[in-house]
Amino acid sequence: MTDFPNHLIRNFSIIAHIDHGKSTLADRFLLHTHTIDERTFHDQVLDAMDLEQERGITIKCHPVRMSFPADDGQTYQLNLIDTPGHVDFSYEVSRSLAACEGALLLVDASQGVQAQTVANANLAMRQKLTVIPVINKIDLPAADIETCLTQIEELLAIPREEALLASAKAGTGIHELLEAVVARVPPPTVSADDVLRALVFDSVFDVYRGVVAYVRLVSGSVRAGDKVRMFSTGLESEVKEVGIFCPEMRVDEGLSTGQVGYLITSIREPLDVHIGDTITLARHPCEEPLPGFQKVHPMVFSGIYPIDTRDYEALKFNITKLQLNDSAFVSQPESSVALGAGFRCGFLGLLHMEIVQERLRREYDMDIILTYPSVVYHVYMRDGSMRELHNPIHMPDPTLIDHIEEPMIKVQVMAPTSYVGALMNLIMEKRGVCQKTDTVDRLHIMMTARMPLHEIVLDFYDKLKTVTRGYGSMDYEPDGYVSAPLVKLELLVNGEGIDAFASIVHVDRAPFRARQLAKRLKDVIPPHLFKVAIQGAVGGKIVAREDVRQLRKDVTSKCYGGDISRKRKLLEKQKEGKARMKEIGSVQIPQEAFVAVLKATE
Repeated sequence: MTDFPNHLIRNFSIIAHIDHGKSTLADRFLLHTHTIDERTFHDQVLDAMDLEQERGITIKCHPVRMSFPADDGQTYQLNLIDTPGHVDFSYEVSRSLAACEGALLLVDASQGVQAQTVANANLAMRQKLTVIPVINKIDLPAADIETCLTQIEELLAIPREEALLASAKAGTGIHELLEAVVARVPPPTVSADDVLRALVFDSVFDVYRGVVAYVRLVSGSVRAGDKVRMFSTGLESEVKEVGIFCPEMRVDEGLSTGQVGYLITSIREPLDVHIGDTITLARHPCEEPLPGFQKVHPMVFSGIYPIDTRDYEALKFNITKLQLNDSAFVSQPESSVALGAGFRCGFLGLLHMEIVQERLRREYDMDIILTYPSVVYHVYMRDGSMRELHNPIHMPDPTLIDHIEEPMIKVQVMAPTSYVGALMNLIMEKRGVCQKTDTVDRLHIMMTARMPLHEIVLDFYDKLKTVTRGYGSMDYEPDGYVSAPLVKLELLVNGEGIDAFASIVHVDRAPFRARQLAKRLKDVIPPHLFKVAIQGAVGGKIVAREDVRQLRKDVTSKCYGGDISRKRKLLEKQKEGKARMKEIGSVQIPQEAFVAVLKATE
């Protein structure tokens, strides 16, 4: 259906804080427009991944086309792109918004506007989208619609009259929402020329068909058999298949201006398709690319290693495929003395890291291990040069370092007023400085603080939920670098440094962190025939020590009496043997030890 009238097309997405009902609302839209029938319906239809179904969160943006007969007698083509809500997946949201003209901003009636709601609304407004506020879950006993309307007006600067009421679970107000999309969201703009410009907003790898590019056509049209060109690389290939999402992929004769769908070309290499690239016709290319989305910068770095070194090549290929599907995930090869060959990977946050790890294990059947997460430090040398430090093991000699700067972030935390004290304590505990506290309404405050990124990537979000009993929410953005007294903490096992456990910590936290790691390692290293010392060292100085108990053979069991000196003589002989064994013996650290120590980051 390539010649569909442009004025009857609407492209929109649903944005919200995590768990405010985006996926449920998308489900109701699909049922209401008969895109999917009751017989094949299940909750979270668009969340195709096992992980999304299990955790009840959206990880990937999901496009779907719906046909909606409106009250004005016209049938509209609605292209919905469902988006994630967690702060770690804000890049997915920005990509979805680049393919839309409007957005439904969902607010939970019982929780009100949250930190991520504000962040997503600002993201949509910066892209000049039409934002339609929707108060969801109005059927809940704890729903406070009046407070929500006030927050929408004060925090988001959107008139309360524009807000719509709905309950996705109960199916209330669904038709009215679709009517509002038709009435308020503008149709796609038509360019003066008819040159093909298609924005690649996502892509996946299919083993049998190669790279599948998810596109939004800004101008022109495309059909199977057309020869297209990737603007950034100049790579040309033939279109094998064109289709739409209903919500599963369905072949169509072609796509035209304003429509959303997918293209399958003869490209087989995942790295040949870039997210945010422009696809144009080879014989009649456009002069300049479409404005894509901002380049994403990873915030957290960690090493990914195969548990079996023979799996290295398979891991390399699978990471490339995953990067195609998740362009916020970056990697480069590295090697470790303890773990062998692997990859240094960059993530947007700790949940993003956890999801990538799970996807590699489930979707690609990889047996992997992750090293301790770290952030990017700026190390200024005495000779005036500056080095970016992604991995603690590459820390230069302390005598050559002038100072080290760590990345800072600006954090906005929303929580009920009663938890102000607990929040302030948590921020100070994480070396943060509270800059201002704004009263949102009589029950909620928004606290703005500046904190080191390293403190937030480990367990800040979990602790925030704990101290606010689940009512707190947060959003953060980079806020430059600041000089800090940072040191490299090493773990020595029997005098040998284990590079997988190296980390960069604040000088005041080093002894506590060293004791914590040494204690955990002591519990997972099996006893040897000699005493094994586990030490935490900072710049050659030992700040913590634990000993793994040794296995002892009872050499005195054959002494049935006589003088005590006989037993002492046997014990001394055993002691000499153990000292000699320690000189030549090596400590066997099982793989589980790495997993146990690296998994626990509290």
